Amino acid sequence: MTGANGARATGANGQNDHENSPLTLVAAVWLMFAEAVGLAVLTAYLIVLDFTADAASVPLAIALTVSAAIGVAFVYIVARALARRRLGARGPAVLIQLMVIASGGFLLQTGPVWGGIVLMLLGALVGLLTVLPPSTRALGAH
Repeated sequence: MTGANGARATGANGQNDHENSPLTLVAAVWLMFAEAVGLAVLTAYLIVLDFTADAASVPLAIALTVSAAIGVAFVYIVARALARRRLGARGPAVLIQLMVIASGGFLLQTGPVWGGIVLMLLGALVGLLTVLPPSTRALGAH
């Protein structure tokens, strides 16, 4: 990881922070980046649908697309903050995972069921990885 001046971020012992990060935190960060990519793909799909929407539903379609785009930015920012080992990112990361689980629950009711199961498992996994003791210690909480 690089700092604002391009230098590699180092921990207290001079090693790269990424090398000192526990696997639980690294996995949570990569899965959150994957969530951001998935949400970006959904946003692109919504943009395509916006162009084909009938005139009556255009305002709602645009609002949904903008909300999805804001979600992409939020997930990316939180994942990046976790990667930089910012303790303040843990709460928002868990909140995002609760929203992922809720979205999965919605899909279980409306379909596709497999998508709901995947989202619920993903949200639970990333949330767990974020709060496990090795991740908590790496973020500076005790």
